[in-house]
Amino acid sequence: MKDKAYKVLAQQLGISNKKAKELIDRGLVYVGDRKVQIARGEIDTKTKFRIKQLEKPEVLYEDEKILAINKPAHITSEEIKRDSGYELLHRLDKETSGVLLLVKDKEFRKKAIEEFKNQRVYKEYVAWVEGIVAEPYEVDLPILTIKKNGRAKSRVSRSKGAPAHTSIEPLEIHGKKTKVKAIITTGRTHQIRLHLARTDHPILGDTLYGGRPWKRIMLHAKKIELLGYSFTAPEPKDFVIQ
Repeated sequence: MKDKAYKVLAQQLGISNKKAKELIDRGLVYVGDRKVQIARGEIDTKTKFRIKQLEKPEVLYEDEKILAINKPAHITSEEIKRDSGYELLHRLDKETSGVLLLVKDKEFRKKAIEEFKNQRVYKEYVAWVEGIVAEPYEVDLPILTIKKNGRAKSRVSRSKGAPAHTSIEPLEIHGKKTKVKAIITTGRTHQIRLHLARTDHPILGDTLYGGRPWKRIMLHAKKIELLGYSFTAPEPKDFVIQ
């Protein structure tokens, strides 16, 4: 007998359908080592689920101008904004972990936005990707982002896209997977994800851009520097390839 995944989960855990759907949508529900992708997908009612614990955001630094958070995967930037009461300076995708900046002071916010616009912000990420990256390389591919029904997807468009530059450097090779450092001077939607995919190295877990299913999108915002500030977020426990 089968039923929708969120209904089966709700019944097993004794929680509401809404709460069960939220757990699946966050990417926290597994069957064995396989993440449940679609809350409304049909599944056997005898399926045994495993629920991943949601990590809590960690304050990296705070003063009268800025708040730096180490954002866990599976939490949206908007949730961090709502809980803190401060304005977001930039955003990270839900499954991307790492440094997220919020601002408290209006004048500082104006200055910081100008730094982003003028590409004077240092942004360093790490990612686990498909294949072997043997040498550093640069990607200059313009990006066009289409937003529909609250979701975004980017593609390369030489005629309509905005300029986007990413520097890639290999850090560690594990089998046929490589841990890379990615430095971006621009900040287009899904820039690192798209650029890596277009160079035949999609990020593990990034099924939107051709990566294999994984425990989450293996992308971490490691370091940001702007206006004399420097923030570094240690890699989370789940950022390990075994």
